[in-house]
Amino acid sequence: MEDVLAAVGPRLRALRKKHNVTLTALAETTGISVSTLSRLESGQRKPSLELLLPLAKAYRVPLDELVGAPPTGDPRVHPQPFSRHGMTFIPLTRNPGGLQAYKQIMPAGRTPLDAVPDPQVHEGYEWLYVLNGKLRLVLGEHDFVLKAGEAAEFDTRTPHWFGNADERPVEFLSLFGPQGERLHVRARPRS
Repeated sequence: MEDVLAAVGPRLRALRKKHNVTLTALAETTGISVSTLSRLESGQRKPSLELLLPLAKAYRVPLDELVGAPPTGDPRVHPQPFSRHGMTFIPLTRNPGGLQAYKQIMPAGRTPLDAVPDPQVHEGYEWLYVLNGKLRLVLGEHDFVLKAGEAAEFDTRTPHWFGNADERPVEFLSLFGPQGERLHVRARPRS
């Protein structure tokens, strides 16, 4: 436990440097005094939940990224699936506010082609890759069916909607980034 707590200070300092933030600016954002922040980073003050929660929010990282966990040698990710709009989402990243990766599973049952899609818009940029099944993608005035092995990328300010174009469940990877953070995929290296 002492080793885990001792590692918090260097993590906090590294995050602050990575975000190019001064102790003064961080103090204004979190409401934690400059001296307390300095003592946390140097290991002279033990971290508490009251101090770590505002820091995790300021850096837009999960709390466990600040605390870390004792090394186990186990490199596996243990995602916690959740459901939304009838789909199962399996998070593949932990990067609040940054690039997010999900495996999404849409249940079996074709979405009728004459179904009236309800396209949505929001800030960001998305990249999809179909693993199994067929995904119906309505993007602006276009209506596509993506099969296993096909990909699509688009600005999410373009009205978009997903549906199942098959009797089987459809599984796809979804990478979503904040506006301006585009993904670059190449089929072969540049010559």
